[in-house]
Amino acid sequence: MDVAVGRWARPLASPWWRGCAALVAGALPALAFPAPSWWWFAYVALVPWMLLAASAPTGRRAALDGWLGGAGFMFAMHHWLLPNLHVFTVLLAVLMGLLWAPWGWLVRRLLGGRPSAGRGAAALLAVPSAWLVVELVRSWEGLGGPWGLLGSSQWQVEPALRLASVGGVWLLSLLIVAVNTAVTVLIARPRARTPALAGVCAAAVATVTVWFWSPRPQPADPVRIALVQPGVVHSANERFARGEALTRTLTERDVDLVVWGESSVGHDLTDRPDLAGRLGELSREVGAPILVNVDARRSDRPGIFKSSVLVGPDGPTTQRYDKMRLVPFGEYVPARGLLGWATSVGEAADEDRRRGQAPVLLDVADGLVVGPLVCFETAFPDMSRHLTREGAQVLVAQSATSTFQGSWAPEQHASLAALRAAENGRPMVHSTLTGISAVYGPSGERVGDQLGTDTRTAAVYDVPLASGSTLYVRFGDWAVYGALSVLAVLGAVAGVRALKTPAPGPAGQSAHTAHGSAERPGR
Repeated sequence: MDVAVGRWARPLASPWWRGCAALVAGALPALAFPAPSWWWFAYVALVPWMLLAASAPTGRRAALDGWLGGAGFMFAMHHWLLPNLHVFTVLLAVLMGLLWAPWGWLVRRLLGGRPSAGRGAAALLAVPSAWLVVELVRSWEGLGGPWGLLGSSQWQVEPALRLASVGGVWLLSLLIVAVNTAVTVLIARPRARTPALAGVCAAAVATVTVWFWSPRPQPADPVRIALVQPGVVHSANERFARGEALTRTLTERDVDLVVWGESSVGHDLTDRPDLAGRLGELSREVGAPILVNVDARRSDRPGIFKSSVLVGPDGPTTQRYDKMRLVPFGEYVPARGLLGWATSVGEAADEDRRRGQAPVLLDVADGLVVGPLVCFETAFPDMSRHLTREGAQVLVAQSATSTFQGSWAPEQHASLAALRAAENGRPMVHSTLTGISAVYGPSGERVGDQLGTDTRTAAVYDVPLASGSTLYVRFGDWAVYGALSVLAVLGAVAGVRALKTPAPGPAGQSAHTAHGSAERPGR
């Protein structure tokens, strides 16, 4: 162990203090996300956690440091759920944190003790790759989905958004963890500083290259899209009436599409022809179709669906999209037979929502093609990429964070739209009931002013369209496959070395050591 790390870790000899330090160190990266939005902090936020794991006395202890740090990170990223899920929030954080146990072990394996330049170089590739695999696994909807991917903390950084257009949010996560690994080596591993400096230089060169050579979206004529944000209204009828009144203010504003937020309509329009008629009349008055979101029990299919429904001058059209990926515990309870008790200790869903079957493109008037997403679905890079590949000109998200007003959630959610826009080279509209609503251009740049959680209005945006295709849309999650390949090669090399290691001698020594001792009995 290096002297610097030894002095740093000496006060953490107590397993209890060490465990507390791991929890705090794991929570630090959350400061890079909104609301603090210290995006620059992401590039050093993992260093304390990595130093702690590298200084662990055993591999088992390093895995525990990884587990506890992961629990701290997950709790910090989801702390705003505490008033709703109560103790279940802590339990989920602890369970999800277990995914980082192998990562902590790997950090010690490659950076523990006095690593050579070769081990340092391997760490620069393997540690970020292992982190990305953790992000990939936890991105499964049943485990909570890709909320808080490390790369998404860079949503307001233009060079990072350009990188996202090449390799998606996954490439940004790899870059951030690689920089953290290099900083860790530079601080505490003098023998491996050369590859660390080389790695930082390579990352800088790659970023500059992407900036100058990656394809940029080709601008096209803008469309005028209006967002209707009625604010916090708990009554479905009152919410509808307020949205209706705000939409009427758009008369003669020459808009191409009006977008309401998630759950803006609380009744199935087939069962309520009066509401369908009012929406059709409203579309005629405004001179544009209205995209509403119906959260209700369907008459044609059993169960409750959340559906994006396009309404024209003649009323609801046949174009609709049913939400496919639901919020765990908020809209359904995973393994309800086992975890159904969560409804008794928090505000978990009493009845599971039903899922849609496939993505849908909506043909708006004058040839405008819209790709709808509902709330949680904006966190999944593959969904917006699929819509773009199918021909979506504008990505539209309908959301509602009424339950989490005053927390970090609304701003974190809105920030995801910037990443999705940059990844796909298509503008993205994030329309909510209660804020934050925002619009981002095809390079991830903000268009106009965002609508805060204290705003009730109908705002019109000139949304720039774009043509062309980003490298991420063309090649998809190649960064993920690259990370998996790195780990596969590392595992193969470790296996070959294990096979070449001499078998232990009679006294527990290797054959080479036993032979050397016999030749030099005086040692």
